[in-house]
Amino acid sequence: MPCSRRALLRAGLLGGGALSLPARVLAAPMQGASVDLHWLDGAPPAWDAGQSFGVPWPRGTLRYAGRLAARTGDGAPLPIQSWPLAYWPDGSIKWSGHALPSGRHAPEQVEITAGRPANPGETVSVEQLAEAVIVTVGPTRWRVPKTGSAVIASAEREGRVLLRDVALVARAQDAASGEEADTLSQQHFTSRIDSVTVEQTGPVRAVLKVGGVHAGAARAWLPFSLRLYFTSGSDAVRIVHSVIWDGDAEHEFLSGLGVTAHVPMRGGLHDRHVRLATENSLFAEAVRPLTGLRRDPGEAFRQAQIDGRAVSDLAALPEKFAPLLESIPAWGDFRLFQGSSEGFVLTKRTRKGRAPIQSLEGHRARGLAYVGSPQGGAAIGMADFWKRHPVQLDIAEATSDQAQLTAWLWAPDAPAMDMRSYRDVLGMTDYPAQNRGLDVTYEDYEPGWDSARGIARTNELWLWALPATPDAATLESYAAHVARPPRLQASPAQIRAAGVFGDWALPAASGPAAEAVERQNDLLLGHYQGEIERRHWYGFWNHGDVMHTYDADRHQWRYDIGGYAWDNSELSTDLWLWYSYLRTGRADLFRMAEAMTRHTGEVDVYHAGPWAGLGTRHGVQHWSDSSKQPRVSNAAYRRIYYYLTGDERVGDLMRALIHSDRALQKVDIGRKVADRAPESLPPGGIAAVTKPQGLPEGVIQLQFGTSWGNLVAAWFTEWERTGERHWRDRILAGMDSIAALPRQWWAGGANFDLTSGRFVSGGEQISVSHLNAVFGVVEIMAEVLPLVDAPRYRAAWIDYCAWYNAPAADWKRRFGEPPRGHNLRQAHSRLTAYAAHALGDPALARRAWTEFHAGELPDRLTARSVAAGQVEIAGLSTNSAAQWGLAAIQNLALLPAGLVEGSG
Repeated sequence: MPCSRRALLRAGLLGGGALSLPARVLAAPMQGASVDLHWLDGAPPAWDAGQSFGVPWPRGTLRYAGRLAARTGDGAPLPIQSWPLAYWPDGSIKWSGHALPSGRHAPEQVEITAGRPANPGETVSVEQLAEAVIVTVGPTRWRVPKTGSAVIASAEREGRVLLRDVALVARAQDAASGEEADTLSQQHFTSRIDSVTVEQTGPVRAVLKVGGVHAGAARAWLPFSLRLYFTSGSDAVRIVHSVIWDGDAEHEFLSGLGVTAHVPMRGGLHDRHVRLATENSLFAEAVRPLTGLRRDPGEAFRQAQIDGRAVSDLAALPEKFAPLLESIPAWGDFRLFQGSSEGFVLTKRTRKGRAPIQSLEGHRARGLAYVGSPQGGAAIGMADFWKRHPVQLDIAEATSDQAQLTAWLWAPDAPAMDMRSYRDVLGMTDYPAQNRGLDVTYEDYEPGWDSARGIARTNELWLWALPATPDAATLESYAAHVARPPRLQASPAQIRAAGVFGDWALPAASGPAAEAVERQNDLLLGHYQGEIERRHWYGFWNHGDVMHTYDADRHQWRYDIGGYAWDNSELSTDLWLWYSYLRTGRADLFRMAEAMTRHTGEVDVYHAGPWAGLGTRHGVQHWSDSSKQPRVSNAAYRRIYYYLTGDERVGDLMRALIHSDRALQKVDIGRKVADRAPESLPPGGIAAVTKPQGLPEGVIQLQFGTSWGNLVAAWFTEWERTGERHWRDRILAGMDSIAALPRQWWAGGANFDLTSGRFVSGGEQISVSHLNAVFGVVEIMAEVLPLVDAPRYRAAWIDYCAWYNAPAADWKRRFGEPPRGHNLRQAHSRLTAYAAHALGDPALARRAWTEFHAGELPDRLTARSVAAGQVEIAGLSTNSAAQWGLAAIQNLALLPAGLVEGSG
């Protein structure tokens, strides 16, 4: 039976502590201020570009990040650079960020402990000049201009320039590929630097943020943000490249987007080397080959060229061979084009104006290219290369004094990027017609609201300035790093012991019913991992997302049916992956969650324009649905990755959301509801509350779970990161005002004052939506409520949790009306578990497991083969899978272990 209001209020005043159930997932004391780190893939890499990561600390453990040292498993000191990422309310450090230097021999184990940090033998230093920033890493000086087109003007070593004029480039045409008119207009664009900000200055790493646009003869567009990471011991700069699409989709078709560098070429053409990482090996050739010829120059000459060394004195060439050297064609241009996830082709030609020849074909290239000589060269690599197709690596003009090395994020050899809407209006010019369309295709379509203008994409690259052509083993280690960047991480047990990220626990160790739940979660996760590969869910805009709903009739996901297509974080898929990783430490789950975070935070969210700060509901194109809401741009989906890695780009994305409530002054989420009866709304459809007319300026209608809760995630993260109490006070203002509303959480939403952060009116009617608690608000409340003093709000929240799934007869007796909108009962079993834990109520705890096991999803968890290599789970939708997984994880964390067995 649901609990009494008196019990609820008492729980709120007690701070939600457990009474008779096991201790909640809160901080457990650690043995001293130390954390052991492990390699995500189980072993150290052959070469490491340098590590950056976050470490959690229990409340009150650490006061100053600068007093942390690092050492290897055998006690040897490691250089380390540290900084705070987040604070507990008492001012102690909650998360610290760290950087370790690069190295060819990474340690097997790393421990972060209290102590004096060791300085690197090769420090990183930063010098700010009027016109440029100079970063020195050992013997190499990198020059980053503050204006102009080059993001890196040069990398110089011992007076020798190894690369210069690193710039961003773009190409566009005025028609889609295949639809060209008689004359096709093409434009070229190069980066224009507007700002350079120094964020870190060493000694282990320096970080520069470069901002600007792509500028051409007629216009400037495609704003970019670029972070350059310089690390002690590394010849490479790591580049995190983010670009915003802001084009006219009907008339601008991006036909190339890349990063290019110029590489001075020295020595004879026979001493110039090209290396490209294919799937399992290196394509290694010279600009002018000395192997395979009719006349043999000799083994010493051939082997030197293969090894990337300078050949010996040409005077030592055989007498009959020397006069023939200039007759050997020299190959100046090389191109590796990965047009899909299933194949690449590598070609070369002597020069522009001559036909290319095919060198080889393969499956999935690793994304690394090098050009240079024994006197110096450069390499460039791109993470997730084949997964982000169409991509391309170009080496051009290697026969000249200056070669050009380019990593294309959108390949010029591919059809131009087409950002137009996939559909026509089909008469949907008013809300009634759009609602009828929603009823049949599950797509909330509105003309003009299916624009991609303002979305973004982030890619990760490395650029090496090298004093000579590396040997094959070194380049292989670089290619392995690019294809699968190594990561140091704290263990699940240590993250759990720090008391971060709310209600979760390590996997259940025993008991058949608990083990069955764990197996089902693994089955679902494994199914999606398999589907990504089986269905080839890859590509520039698609990589990282999964589909929403399966079509068993076609044995295909509903990729072409409205809101059933791409998932776009619907019902917290991101959180399901991240909490599954936190519990297990599995590398495959980390990388799947990382790809989703990179996608959903960039592609599914607007970063410019009228919808900036809002995200797009699930659809055929990631931006095609007209529902633009904070539930998708949700900081709760980004924060776990941010704290585990310290990734500055994701930090930017979350900070950009702290004022996203202002966008709702212009975007009325519930604008179409007045034109349809509430009971006709499909599950997951338009918001269930209509915006009242005549609200004062600065007051908007706001849903609690699908909007306010997402804003709380952004404000809470900003409070953690800065310690600024303004953001805590804004959260408390909302909590206090919800508790003061006549129906509290049962109102579903109310009128919100943007200035004060308070709900100021409304809330008189019960309006229950099954969506209100499935977009991260459960998880964020579990983090926030133990840290703030809000007893009446806590009681209101526990009341909502206890009664959402209450038996219909009990509900009607209390509220005087039958329950409506109480869908997703299995997912909401975790609300019952939360209330059971907070109240110490064994009856509620048993009811939570009963609700969980009575849900529909377990009956669908039998995978069956429907064709060779094709597997389906009948009736599966990603939102139900994600919510099942989150309910399983939180129920196992909150409820006594014996109950899952007893309810099984």
